[in-house]
Amino acid sequence: MIEPILAFDAARIAYRTRAGDRVVVPEFSLDLRAGEAVGLVGESGCGKSTLAYAAMGYLGSNGHVPSGAIRLDGADIAAMTEAERARLRGARAAMVYQDPMSSLNPVMRIGRQLMEVPIRHQGLARDAAFERALAMLHEVELPDPGAIMRRYPHELSGGQQQRVVIAMALIGEPALLILDEPTTGLDVTVEAAVLDLIAELRVRHDSAILFISHDLNTVARVCERIGVIYAGELVEVAAADELFARPRHPYTRALLGCLPSRASHRRSAPLAAIPGRMMRPEDRPVGCAFAARCAFADAQRCTTTPISINRDASGGHAVRCVRAGELDPWQPPVDTAETHSVMQTGEPVIEARALEKTYRAARLLDAGAGHEVRALDGVDLSISRGETLAVVGESGCGKSTFAKLLSGLEAPTGGEVRIKGRALGAAAVERRPREIVRALQMIFQNPDATLNPSHSVGFSLSRPLKRLRGLAPARRRDERVRLLDQVRLPEPYAARRPGQLSGGEKQRVAIARALAGKPDVLIADEPVSALDVSVQAAILNLLAELQDEQGMAMLFISHDLAVVRYLADSVAVMYRGRVMEYGPLDAVYARPHHPYTEALLSAAPGLDPSVARIRLRGSASDATPAQAGCPFAPRCPRKQGALCENETPSLQEAGGTHVIACHISLDELADPPALDEGSRDG
Repeated sequence: MIEPILAFDAARIAYRTRAGDRVVVPEFSLDLRAGEAVGLVGESGCGKSTLAYAAMGYLGSNGHVPSGAIRLDGADIAAMTEAERARLRGARAAMVYQDPMSSLNPVMRIGRQLMEVPIRHQGLARDAAFERALAMLHEVELPDPGAIMRRYPHELSGGQQQRVVIAMALIGEPALLILDEPTTGLDVTVEAAVLDLIAELRVRHDSAILFISHDLNTVARVCERIGVIYAGELVEVAAADELFARPRHPYTRALLGCLPSRASHRRSAPLAAIPGRMMRPEDRPVGCAFAARCAFADAQRCTTTPISINRDASGGHAVRCVRAGELDPWQPPVDTAETHSVMQTGEPVIEARALEKTYRAARLLDAGAGHEVRALDGVDLSISRGETLAVVGESGCGKSTFAKLLSGLEAPTGGEVRIKGRALGAAAVERRPREIVRALQMIFQNPDATLNPSHSVGFSLSRPLKRLRGLAPARRRDERVRLLDQVRLPEPYAARRPGQLSGGEKQRVAIARALAGKPDVLIADEPVSALDVSVQAAILNLLAELQDEQGMAMLFISHDLAVVRYLADSVAVMYRGRVMEYGPLDAVYARPHHPYTEALLSAAPGLDPSVARIRLRGSASDATPAQAGCPFAPRCPRKQGALCENETPSLQEAGGTHVIACHISLDELADPPALDEGSRDG
């Protein structure tokens, strides 16, 4: 039998504290063999990243493995010296982190950083290391690798940075590749390309892959086996197809129930968020750690004695649950094909009229003179009371610029923004009347950029309650507790500072702060991309409830098209600053739709597995000047030659308020495209 590359053998992981060892992983067993991809899923705080760091020997000075073992190539990592572990990292094992900038030195060029691995671990000379780095950038399909080698990390897009980090991890041809949330924050086409790349490189290098994510659909796209973790314990493991079709542990079922399906919509029914919160390690019960949140728990059998993990007759499906064999078979949501109409209640609350924004592109080190880039090019959109308008598109398409212009964080170079019929002009947010500031609040994608690290959570929530709503101290305290409860954070979190919170917890605080002013319009820029599926479900339900209760209008920006499918009433698809398609949710998601919409929908994991993925070459974020014709023409699989390149397409009415900016007839757009092998991924 082939020995595993990585093996967790009843590994117990703990951190030394003044009160003694705090056990975060009580006992964990799992192995990976060459060429195999195994996924680990679970909520934030379940122990996924701890296991990854333990496998790399990165537990820190107070982390240790008091019992069991973690073996790489048969050698116990915990028993090694730090020098021995350092020799393995990069050579036999490598890790790709969620934030590529945490792995890239901002003051070193990309080429130098890539060359460091073969020079140190393989003893290559500088010229040979340069050629190896250049070849690796070709392998991860980055355009113009020579230019990439000369650039600094900040001169690359997020997707390019992530590909560089993957190249850096693979350049030493490691036997084990650990990926910790490698696609979180990437837009749907870049995510699909990165996942394809990982699958291809795994086959090419015969590497074992440990893929960690809170996104079950993403893990299923890459991995043959999936392990589900709760409170540091492996509660279920099975082949990916088996786990999705026949989940046996109540926690696995609950996670799958949190996912928006093709049938679900906020106007039909809320998502099934998991009640309660994961316990602290020191509060772990004797029996099942999930029992307090489990709808099927039996107090006598589930909480009084330790529960072992049991395998089925084939040995491929294992579950840690005394009631697994008693539960009814899992029933996934049924596609009802229900129509979800846009909720229109009177005049628009907020509207953009011919909105434009032009930037002066900086000159890169290896490029020519700078030029003007039109980030928004005549955008006309409006949102009515109680309506959710989703804006989708790749990074660089203008989504966040549009949000910044509406919120007053940037001034438009043309057009205007109106709230309740009132023109705001070019006034920055600090010059807007207090009532307008209260009426329009924003949730940002990165909470670190908006939460003051010196202020407590309680202060961050109390400030808008005082300044925007004028609440007295006693009312502020009560409202602060209510806001924390809404975003599923306990009251003691009010005393914490951002540095003491996880990424998901910081985002929940940012959402609570935006809701503190009871806004009429909420601008949400990727508000749930960093959250695990349970918290995501709770936040989406909360936003839907607030809209029903307060009639709040919402601009929802996201790259997750399944979430958009659940939350939105209408959808605008943007590309290079223009609206390519706009209409009611069901109309945009069904044919006919714009070729760009078609490519986005085909790339979304789990949205419709029967649709072959359309591979788009190039990037929407390339900083090039405005050009004649359709901006999508250089990447469009259906391009009609000179017509698309030279003439701006007019809007075609596809029924009701559904419009498509394309030269191709609606009848032709209603049929799937005929793609060459380089454009289609079946």
